[in-house]
Amino acid sequence: MIDRRAPIALAAACALLVSGGLAPRPARAVNTASILASAASWNCLDYRIVNVCVWLTCNLFVCYTRTSVKVRHYMPDLVVSVYQRTGENPWPIVSPLAPPNFTARTGGVRTEGLAGRDHRNLRFKQADAFGHPAAAGFAQLASVSAGYTCDTPAKAMRPYYLSVFDSLAWRAGVPESVYPEALIPGARTIGRIGNVWGHVYPRSGFIAQANDYKAAAVVAQRVADFVTRPGQPHVYWPLVAPPRPGYWPPAPVKEGDASTHKWQRLQPNMTLSCKVFPDRGPLAGFRVPDDGDYVWALWRPYACCKRRGQTLIFPPN
Repeated sequence: MIDRRAPIALAAACALLVSGGLAPRPARAVNTASILASAASWNCLDYRIVNVCVWLTCNLFVCYTRTSVKVRHYMPDLVVSVYQRTGENPWPIVSPLAPPNFTARTGGVRTEGLAGRDHRNLRFKQADAFGHPAAAGFAQLASVSAGYTCDTPAKAMRPYYLSVFDSLAWRAGVPESVYPEALIPGARTIGRIGNVWGHVYPRSGFIAQANDYKAAAVVAQRVADFVTRPGQPHVYWPLVAPPRPGYWPPAPVKEGDASTHKWQRLQPNMTLSCKVFPDRGPLAGFRVPDDGDYVWALWRPYACCKRRGQTLIFPPN
């Protein structure tokens, strides 16, 4: 029998994660408290009871089954910052962890002169990905919720990616510039006909895009793409979790696919809703911050049910 108090308890637990109000903050005011507050979003959580799990237990004399509820919801795994100036992550508490070094000194819009013409659309961004600070609260909630919430492999505040330490891939595009995905027109595209924002490959900090918001969104998507996969040619900590009986982690992030992820904008103009890119129409340039800094939370879907036997016989893992 389904405990109808579970969604209420989940709402109360989410409230405990937050600090301060949920009103949108100024563009440059992103901080740990506001990021925690943003995690209390029912739109992003998208909590659902989706099925029933059937568990089989056998002993020497008899076999019997027991059931548990299968739930699915999104969880905030990462905070991805895409920013202009090396060493100046817009989330101040983590900024000292990605200082400039001899391989990574500058960033921002790059204008090159070639044969009397300027390439004003070529941009370069730094990017960092940290475990969402609310991940610890969700992990604690999963341990006490009797199977009504799922666990996440994300570790709060862990640096999963710092582009200043990945200069060969992030600045030179080595080796992904020669991958088929980078050479075939239209492969791995972010956007749709009439509103194409950019391409996933090569997964570097350079992008040809006149609109700064779109450029930053493409860069964030690139980071999520390789961080959620093992064995990629970058310097990073993979955010992956193997499935187990009664636990279904998400597939790696795939552009445009809400079944693998959603994005919540934290800066500028924090929102309490989640979408996949493109999250704006062709005129996405309105209200772009003048400092070129952006922060998003990456939410991913998990499904789970409480273990109530030796073997899961339905649904299959």
